[in-house]
Amino acid sequence: MRGRGHAEPGPLLSVPAQSEQKGPFMPEQNAETLIEGLLLEQRTFEPPEKFRRQALISDDSVYREAAADFEGFWARLATEFLTWSREPTKRLEWTPPHCTWFEDGVLNASVNCLDRHVDAGRGDRVAYHWEGEAPGEARTVTYADLLREVCKLANGLKSIGIEKGDRVGIYMGMLCELPVAMLACARIGAAHIVVFGGFSAESLAERLRDSGAKALITQDEGWRKGAKVPLKANADRACAQAPGVERVVVLRRTGDPVPWEEHDIWWHDLTEGAEETCEPEPMGAEDALFLLHTSGSTAKPKGALHTTGGYLLHAAVTHKWIFDIHEDSVWWCAADIGWVTGHTYIVYGPLTNGTTSVLFEGDPAYPDWDRHWQIVERYRVSSYYTAPTLIRSFVKMGEEYPKRHDLSSLRLLGTVGEPINPEAWVWYWQVIGGGRCPIVDTWWQTETGGILITPLPGVVTTKPGSATIPFPGIEPEIVDEHGNPVDRGAGGFLVVKRPWPGMFRTLFGDDERYVSTYFTQFGPEVYVTGDGAKQDEDGYFWLMGRIDDVINVAGHRLSTTEIESTLVEHPAVAEAAATGAYDPQRGQRIVCFVLLKSGFGASDELSQELREFVADKIGKIARPAAVLFGEDLPKTRSGKIMRRLLKNIAEGDDLGDTTTLRDPVIVDDLKRKADAALGRSA
Repeated sequence: MRGRGHAEPGPLLSVPAQSEQKGPFMPEQNAETLIEGLLLEQRTFEPPEKFRRQALISDDSVYREAAADFEGFWARLATEFLTWSREPTKRLEWTPPHCTWFEDGVLNASVNCLDRHVDAGRGDRVAYHWEGEAPGEARTVTYADLLREVCKLANGLKSIGIEKGDRVGIYMGMLCELPVAMLACARIGAAHIVVFGGFSAESLAERLRDSGAKALITQDEGWRKGAKVPLKANADRACAQAPGVERVVVLRRTGDPVPWEEHDIWWHDLTEGAEETCEPEPMGAEDALFLLHTSGSTAKPKGALHTTGGYLLHAAVTHKWIFDIHEDSVWWCAADIGWVTGHTYIVYGPLTNGTTSVLFEGDPAYPDWDRHWQIVERYRVSSYYTAPTLIRSFVKMGEEYPKRHDLSSLRLLGTVGEPINPEAWVWYWQVIGGGRCPIVDTWWQTETGGILITPLPGVVTTKPGSATIPFPGIEPEIVDEHGNPVDRGAGGFLVVKRPWPGMFRTLFGDDERYVSTYFTQFGPEVYVTGDGAKQDEDGYFWLMGRIDDVINVAGHRLSTTEIESTLVEHPAVAEAAATGAYDPQRGQRIVCFVLLKSGFGASDELSQELREFVADKIGKIARPAAVLFGEDLPKTRSGKIMRRLLKNIAEGDDLGDTTTLRDPVIVDDLKRKADAALGRSA
């Protein structure tokens, strides 16, 4: 494997059928630069030869097949990966911007996730190794166990009037009963709306109202860092604002007394004595499987609607190929099921593939920062998938914690959620992967349903910080504000130029907004992702953050991702976030928030050193006006940085609602420091 300091690129995947045509690999003309791509990462890492020999995909044949006939490619996989009660004869039907895939096919998601594995004699295979928040609290759940519990809950839901076409909200912690609830809905044809358990009552109410949910499934309380989370109390407040909710099913987790309403029913009372078999509802491929809300920066949450056939196919194929899932793999996606990552790569993808997964209820820092590595060691995890934000937290805490544990079972690592800076990538590869595990840096969104840009680990030479190349059959492109392809190395809008099976079909109840938000800027055939990106000379994609996160300094549009990646290259810096603050002369000035590694102390001298470090690496135009040190960044309970708050702090604006933060106190500290550094009165 080629690693740090290797000057020349290793052999990259060649895809002749795609590189000879218009599209992401051959820009048509020069265009005005939308975002300036200033950093150049030259390190390359080839797939280890041992990994390549064992990989499910070890050459470029799937890329060539998809490039020659992408509809036929997905149609072949639809019969290979899914079990249909009526196989489809249709492929893609596209009346831009709307599309359907396999429209005349009939199947059921829960059958694909459970029944077919049990029927094939694999019912005793472990579906989930569940690890509770409290160390030592654990369960092992087989595919037969899951099927039995899904059928019982499905029958219970039918007994309280839930039927095909209804919507059911789910507001729970990371328990095995959460996938059970999702699959029970899928079994009877009711679309589920999972709401992250860290959201407030108001956020839950908004999603229940938007989706017209008829019922809600929740639990008495959850656990977080040893404290109880009042899920049922939040649910009561939400239901008071969502009058369409007729019944609330409550799972007993902590056993503490909780408020009780007339429409409430205990999960155990609903399922006690219920039949352990439930005839699955035949679902058309284009019938709704779930809604999942994605929030804009100013507008109300948008309910992305995903359908059954295409989504399930995309989830299964990408899970198996990208993470190189074998019969004996132990897979851990360390996300929350409340996000799309958990839907696709904890529930639907792994279960469709019959995989053994880890499901963790707790926090990575509870009771200490080695909890994840303890779990990897205990269950002999082979593939581990997490967010760059968490990786940078691990970097900040140092190598001591992973070195306490045997991580030799790991053979592949993945990242998801945002661009990863190269130095964190290399730390992940060296310290967690032992220099032997390929890293798949994946780009996708709630709206896409599954991964669109990523290396296949047995084929593609990787570069730290790059999501590399499109998954077979996907056609992304980088364009300027007029829709023209930009030159290699220049930043622009990342768009996708043809449909794929896992994409969302509309925004629930608001198709006009679906069209205007995603398919108007460059025409109805072009999906606008809202992200900025660039391609290097090898055609590799480098994500540069949301277009609206770009900082405009004296006419130069700079990527927050590049500034942040540069700061993290400094040996003192564990994590960084950059934002723009209004400046009357230059448009905006750059304000950076930095978390230091253990052993380094904040000082004015270090702040100045970091400002000059960025100027030296990127250029004087990128020199921050201020570098502020903090104990943490403003993050949600899922670990996502709330960039709106960073901007508010930098601008000196009112902070607004901070109730969803993991630690609201830190924003007050950062605001005081920003006021002092930028010469504002408190």
